[in-house]
Amino acid sequence: MRQKLLAYGLLFATLVSAVLPQLALAEPYGAGPGYAMTLEQDLELAKERVLVVKEHPGQGSGTPYLSANGVIGATLISGAVFGGIFVTFITRAKQLEKLHKIQAVP
Repeated sequence: MRQKLLAYGLLFATLVSAVLPQLALAEPYGAGPGYAMTLEQDLELAKERVLVVKEHPGQGSGTPYLSANGVIGATLISGAVFGGIFVTFITRAKQLEKLHKIQAVP
C-alpha cells in the first residue's frame, strides 16, 4: 500500500511540475512582458475581422475541415489507424481463444 501511495505521489508531482510553470508564464495577450491589449485595440481588431469576412463571404473561417491536415480529415485518419490496430488485436485474441479451446478438448 505504501509503494502504491509513493507511486501516485511521484506521478502527481511530475504532472504538477510539468503544468504549473506553463500556467505561471502564460500571457493572455501580447508580444512581450508588460504588453496587454486594451479594450479599444481588441474591439478594433474584431471590427477588422468582420470587414474581412464581409469582403470574402464564401471563404468560411479558414479551418480546413475536410483536408487531411484539417479537423475531420485528421480525425478520420487517426480513427482508421487506431481502428485497424483495435481490429488486429481483437482478431488475434479470437484466434488465440479458439486455439486454447482446441488444445483444452482431449
